[in-house]
Amino acid sequence: MEASVYLDNIPFSGETEDTYELISKVAYLIGVPKRIFVNEFEPPKLEIYHTMDLDKNARIIRNLCIIRTSIERNFKHINNLMRSEYRSILTMPEYVPQECLRQLNEDGVNFIRKSSTRLSQHIVEINRLLCDRINNCKDLFPIWINWEYLRELFIMPNGLTEAGTKTASDLYYSNLACYPYKMYINWTPKNEGNILYNDKKFATLLYQWHHDFFTDLSMVSDAKDSVKGNIYSFLDNSGKTLLVVDCENSDPYKLCGMLNNLNEEELLKISQILLFDDVNASSAWEMLSEYTAIPVDHMLVERLKQDKSLVDIRLAARVCQEHYQNHVDSFVIVSSDSDFWGLISSLPDAKFLVAIERDNCGPDMRRALEEANIFYCYLDSFYTGNSEQIKFSALFKEMRQYLERTVRLNLNDMLSESLRRARIEMTTTERRQFYNKYLRQMSLAVDDNGDVSFEFRVK
Repeated sequence: MEASVYLDNIPFSGETEDTYELISKVAYLIGVPKRIFVNEFEPPKLEIYHTMDLDKNARIIRNLCIIRTSIERNFKHINNLMRSEYRSILTMPEYVPQECLRQLNEDGVNFIRKSSTRLSQHIVEINRLLCDRINNCKDLFPIWINWEYLRELFIMPNGLTEAGTKTASDLYYSNLACYPYKMYINWTPKNEGNILYNDKKFATLLYQWHHDFFTDLSMVSDAKDSVKGNIYSFLDNSGKTLLVVDCENSDPYKLCGMLNNLNEEELLKISQILLFDDVNASSAWEMLSEYTAIPVDHMLVERLKQDKSLVDIRLAARVCQEHYQNHVDSFVIVSSDSDFWGLISSLPDAKFLVAIERDNCGPDMRRALEEANIFYCYLDSFYTGNSEQIKFSALFKEMRQYLERTVRLNLNDMLSESLRRARIEMTTTERRQFYNKYLRQMSLAVDDNGDVSFEFRVK
């Protein structure tokens, strides 16, 4: 088979590189200085700083955390000035950032109470505001990260008492070098290096602190630039390219992650995506066309025998047809099925790039690809943290279909039957007014077990 010299003689790669979205958001909220984001050699990313800074809820949490840390770090100096010179922290720019105070005031937040005569009482009030407001930032983070674990970082233990603030202050000051960029967070400080080094390290440690394990590394890493570069080289050196997907042996969310994290201009060199879908495969394949600008042809392959899929033979036949009749010279095959090696090896004049899943593709297939100098990449290597939208769309679709199959409720029929059984007569006007006042306002109540009941708003 023809050597793929246009891929710089690198036949395969499964390496990943770091992502920084999660740690950049955390760094912003806990008050890491903007100069750290500006520094290109530091992990937090400036574009995320700018995005977060436009969000009022995030801005409030950041400014409260900065002021809390400033007080903790300079407690002795501030306290002496308050006691000896009767100064307010509003007049101590050398210790308390006035810009943070100004922004809080503009955002309608004030932690300084007339009844607060001691510095520790300011910290108590800041802690109260953080407890009340931190959940406003929940939607800034994806659901794949445990929000309760993140939330705890902002909540000072026993922080609504002066004794609790002193304990936290003593712990912070004696372990200052262990805190990320010396900003206060609620944790047991230890020498972990920079815990905001990248998303993978932070998520792993965050879960470990709660005796848990973070396992989905595709949420916190992405394929290396070298992997993406080889894909671009393949497309650049191809005449006409089709992306062909074996839906039975591929994950739609991982493929969506791959498409989301490749350059859109380069991807448009792919003429079409051909989906060969079995009736038992994920319903998310039906939605892929909504998440890519590449034209998608979705073919649902029926089964003649219930236990026998025809996807692979239909896919192979279509690839041969496209190559010989439509003069397609290059194919990106998305499948971990080794049966497709027969197809690849039977078309020596075609160029192939194969996207596989690490745990679903055996060593024999990988070895054959390597020996033929055919580049393959792992779908698992691409970042999937930004693929929530297609997941939710597929999930909501399935839930709507479930409700349509299992729930049959007509409110007019319910009202008619209830009136009959209760032996109540209503005029047309009474019935309409009752319907609008009570039935249209009916709501669902869901308990912790997921059981659903209906509630009427009766005053």
